[in-house]
Parts: sequence; C-alpha cells; structure tokens
Amino acid sequence: MPPDETDLDLRKQVCFALYSASRALTALYRPVLDRLGLTYPQYLVMLVLWERGEVSVKALGEALQLDSGTLSPLLKRLEAAGLVVRARSARDERSVLVSLTPSGSDLRERATGIPRAIAEATGVPATQLAALRDTLRAITDAAHEAATEKETS
Repeated sequence: MPPDETDLDLRKQVCFALYSASRALTALYRPVLDRLGLTYPQYLVMLVLWERGEVSVKALGEALQLDSGTLSPLLKRLEAAGLVVRARSARDERSVLVSLTPSGSDLRERATGIPRAIAEATGVPATQLAALRDTLRAITDAAHEAATEKETS
C-alpha cells in the first residue's frame, strides 16, 4: 500500500499521543507530589523502594528503565532529603544498595491515595486504564525488542 500524505498528520501519530498523555498525567501529579516534596521521577524511585525494599542501583535502573547517569542525581537528591541511603554492598563492593530511611518509609502512608486520585482525575474507568496500561506495556516491550534487533543486525 502506498504511503498516504496524511500519515504525517500530527494527530495521527501514536508517539505524539503518548507524549501528550505523559505530559498531561505528569502535570496532574505535580501538585500532589509537591506536597510530598517529590518530583515525578523521585516518586517512581520511591514506588520501587516501597514495593521491594532495599535494591541495588542496577536493579532500580532496570525497574525504571533509567541509566545510572539519570538515576544517580535522583538518588543524591532523595538522600539529601533524608528519604534514602546508599551504601556499598558487603557482598560485592562494586554494587551500591539503596534503602529507605524511616522518613522514606513513613512517606509511603502519605502517598497511598495518589494512584486513585490521579485515576479519578482522568475520568477514565479503571478497567479502561488497566487495559491502556497493558497495551502500553506491550508497545514498550515491542519497541525495546525492535530497537535491540536493529542494534544487533
């Protein structure tokens, strides 16, 4: 099938829809997270730590799909805020472990209503949001796989 001139219309671009939705959702989070003293990327780090407890910087980066150059400044700011501590692993000194401080653990209780509040603010039913999340995960996995295949070929 030959390309359609309207293929390049901005409103038809999946990537633009994702970009716009991401910016809009992040804007919804901003005032809520400001009350906790967190940025959105810091909140994501805290979510992983609240879920898993102590993790290595490497595992944290894999969970958030962030490289160490992006993650290190986030962790430094969280550490300066007294929410996390970083320490070399006793088993492997090359590995740095990140864990919550008591203040970081206590912050979890103040954050418990955030996901529901954001979901309600969108006005989209929970079943639709869950389906969208699953679709986005599938798109992300497929895009990572396609990028990896291009790198190896």
